[in-house]
Amino acid sequence: MSEALKSKQAGDISVGDPLPEFSLNVTPAVIVAGAIASRDFMPAHHDPAYAKGQGAPDVFMNILTTNGYVSRFVTDWAGPESMIRKIAIRLGAPAIPGQPLRFNGQVVSKNEESDECVLELEVRAANDLGDHATGTVVVTIPLG
Repeated sequence: MSEALKSKQAGDISVGDPLPEFSLNVTPAVIVAGAIASRDFMPAHHDPAYAKGQGAPDVFMNILTTNGYVSRFVTDWAGPESMIRKIAIRLGAPAIPGQPLRFNGQVVSKNEESDECVLELEVRAANDLGDHATGTVVVTIPLG
């Protein structure tokens, strides 16, 4: 298997290790595509006039799209053999067009169960408006 296709190795991960930062260019297309893909047809995710009429600065990303990008952030780091067990995030500031989301995180616990390394990660996605999503992700990688 090529190096690019391998998952992280448990022996190379320590509690406190940071995850490499990821920046997502939030555009109207990103927001609308995420809403459509998750079958969320609420107008606030595709109609700027409606979103502004509800007090939002613009259309904004839905929770399922945010969860998808949190998952991508973690699995891009952990590798293709990783499995997300749990995502527990809280939403804050809206993710709107023109405000890139900056993802960061760190390893907060590491345990071995059977043939897997179980990692708990603290994650954060923020823009200039504040924290968009904060919480934890539990991900596993194979031992060996």
